Amino acid sequence: MLVSAKEMLNKAKAGHYAVGQFNINNLEWTKSILATAQELNSPVILGVSEGAGKYMTGYKTVVGMVNGMLEEMKITVPVALHLDHGSYEGCLKCVEAGFSSIMFDGSHYAIDENVAKTKELVKIAHDKGMSIEAEVGAIGGEEDGVIGKGECADPQECKSIADLGVDMLAAGIGNIHGKYPENWEGLSFDTLDAIQKLTGDMPLVLHGGTGIPEDMIKKAISLGVAKINVNTECQLSFAAATRKYVEAGKDLEGKGFDPRKLLAPGAEAIKATVKEKMELFGSVGKA
Repeated sequence: MLVSAKEMLNKAKAGHYAVGQFNINNLEWTKSILATAQELNSPVILGVSEGAGKYMTGYKTVVGMVNGMLEEMKITVPVALHLDHGSYEGCLKCVEAGFSSIMFDGSHYAIDENVAKTKELVKIAHDKGMSIEAEVGAIGGEEDGVIGKGECADPQECKSIADLGVDMLAAGIGNIHGKYPENWEGLSFDTLDAIQKLTGDMPLVLHGGTGIPEDMIKKAISLGVAKINVNTECQLSFAAATRKYVEAGKDLEGKGFDPRKLLAPGAEAIKATVKEKMELFGSVGKA
């Protein structure tokens, strides 16, 4: 059964660890992430971008697939199904489809409009027992066509959004989606510390978890980050393992191209990536 992310993130904030959000793109990714979470007894958040939702034919298909897996795989750890960087319209569709959590990315709006739309979605989500994440300060890089410059959020604006009753807050602190460039200046811990002091017990979210050094990850968790998003690293590991399998000619053996065999190495690579991140975030055994 899908659950809101609220309780798992409040526990993570209090326990000084972070829950991993791992984005899903198909059945193999979802199965690998759920299997690893169950093996490690770790809570987990399955992230779905609007592009991935469209690729999988729609949000109702995603909900049906995940709910079926939870039952068939006998998953007992807490699992939240979360819209990642959702538009206002996308959030409403996921509420209707049966997601257990949504993120409204209003960072491209003026703060007043961001506040107004977030306030409306908070009521809608909470009336359905769903958790909701909001964003202040655009996250850098590009993900599914969403482009940001890696801004540092204004701590006072973060407080304005946090005070609306959101369950988690994504604040830009210089982090970016995708690969980090060589000239990246690192996370702004001064900004993160200022946000933490103004938002109190609010679980904070770190997007762009791929490529951030381990010491920065651990420091971010110590300053209130309770949810860390990982997508690019799973993409890279999946692609590398699949490419290696194809280049080795193994797909030509036996019956030829069997998608179950072709995608198996990539699925195993995702398991390894997810396990590594859960151990780094400290969520192992916290279900």
